Amino acid sequence: MAEDYSKLGGYVPDADLALGCGLPTEFAQIKPGDTVVDLGSGAGNDCFVARSIVGEKGHVIGIDMTEAMIDRARTNAAKLGHANVEFRMGDIEKMPVENDTADVVVSNCVMNLVPDKKKAFAETFRIMKPGGHFSISDIVLKGELPEAVRNEAALYAGCISGAVQKEEYLRTIAEAGFINATVQKERTIEVPNEILIRYLSLDQLRELKRKRVGIFSVTVYAEKPKA
Repeated sequence: MAEDYSKLGGYVPDADLALGCGLPTEFAQIKPGDTVVDLGSGAGNDCFVARSIVGEKGHVIGIDMTEAMIDRARTNAAKLGHANVEFRMGDIEKMPVENDTADVVVSNCVMNLVPDKKKAFAETFRIMKPGGHFSISDIVLKGELPEAVRNEAALYAGCISGAVQKEEYLRTIAEAGFINATVQKERTIEVPNEILIRYLSLDQLRELKRKRVGIFSVTVYAEKPKA
C-alpha cells in the first residue's frame, strides 16, 4: 500500500517503514515557519519531510502510541540534528498537544486504526489553529468487507480491517467541525486473491468480486474555520 517517498525533500530512508498508504506531506500545503503535527509518526518519516519545508523557524511534533517508535524517531532526529522536531508518546484520541497549536496536521494510514474515529477527529480539530488544515491519507471502503477479513489481525495491521465506508469517513470529518473537505487523491488498493483466499471460501471470494467491494487509499484535505 505504501507510496514512494524517495523523491520528497527531507526523506530519510531509516525513518521510512513503508507502512503508510499515501503521501500526505506532498499535498499538505505546508509553508516555512508552520507548526506541523503528525499523527502516528512512527520512525519520523513524515516529520522529517515536513521539517524540510518548515525550516529552522518552524516546528514539527510527531505523536505515536508506542515507546519503540518514539525512541527510534528520536534517534533519527538526533542523527539529523533537528532541534525543532520532537516526538511525544500518546493516543490520538487524547493528544498530548495544547489547543490551537498546529497550522497543519498530517497522518498516514493511522486514523482508520483508531477505535474512536469521532474522538480522534475532534482532537485533531482541538489542536489545530483556526484557519489551519489537515492532509490525511487513509484506507476507506466502498461496500462491506466480509467479517472474516475485517477481523483478521494481519489485515488489521495492514490498515484494511479498521477501515470504514468512504461516506462515513467524510461525514465524521464534517461532524467534527471541519469545512471544505476535499479528496486530494484516490487510488484502488488491490488485495491479491491468494491473500484473500486465506480468509474466505471460494464462494465468498466470488461474491466479493461480484459485488465489486472496493478498498481505496484516499488523501483528504479539510480546514478548521477561521472564526
